[in-house]
Amino acid sequence: QVHLVESGGASVKAGGSLRLSCVASGQLDAKTVYVAWFRQAPGNAREAVARISTYTGNLGYTDSVKGRFTISADNAKNTVFLQMNSLKPEDTAMYYCAAGPYYAWSHSMYPYWGQGTQVTVSS
Repeated sequence: QVHLVESGGASVKAGGSLRLSCVASGQLDAKTVYVAWFRQAPGNAREAVARISTYTGNLGYTDSVKGRFTISADNAKNTVFLQMNSLKPEDTAMYYCAAGPYYAWSHSMYPYWGQGTQVTVSS
């Protein structure tokens, strides 16, 4: 069993910054090597914003967050972070971390999910 817990969400003004954390526990193995941050706003589909291989350090971002968001991992603490700078109102969403065995963008490729943390950006 794998347990993911996100934290760090808050309400901020446009231009502000937040740092989200995702702490993993349980049976961490090859099925949890890849971690991604997804977000979902009301009425919208869940979209991946950043992904990382906790094994190789490879990482990637969706175009809308490139240059503003940074994903990183602290393997000693089983934690993945999402540093979000220059936040925009359109970044408002519930943010989820997910873990899985593939370096993928699709949410269907990630079997393990956290409960989410809300990010609200006001103009």
